[in-house]
Amino acid sequence: MTTNPATTAGACDDPRSVYLAACPCRDMLDLLANKWSALALGALEDGPQRFSRLRTRLQGVSPKVLTQTLRRLEEHGLVDREIHAEVPPRVEYSLTPLGADACAPLSHLRDWVELNIDRFPGTLG
Repeated sequence: MTTNPATTAGACDDPRSVYLAACPCRDMLDLLANKWSALALGALEDGPQRFSRLRTRLQGVSPKVLTQTLRRLEEHGLVDREIHAEVPPRVEYSLTPLGADACAPLSHLRDWVELNIDRFPGTLG
């Protein structure tokens, strides 16, 4: 059995260990593990999309929460927001290369959840 160095007192000196309280990786993990972030990134894998299309695709998300989610993803370099000079203005969201990189593990997690939902006690699946 392998021991997790972060759980052994004093054994982890790597400042990039998500198990350390001061690790900046925790913020990124928190962002990516958020339900709406993971779903928004997945929806953007199909290509650039407008806000209204994303909101339709992500059933149950409020406009406020989707706006906050997209802003956070943009602030952290995962999503680009492009404003097209038209009347009315058209705004599209797309993945950055970093966002596209994050999609692979998130896609595996979404697939795993869909395949195993019946195994979770207390779920509606």
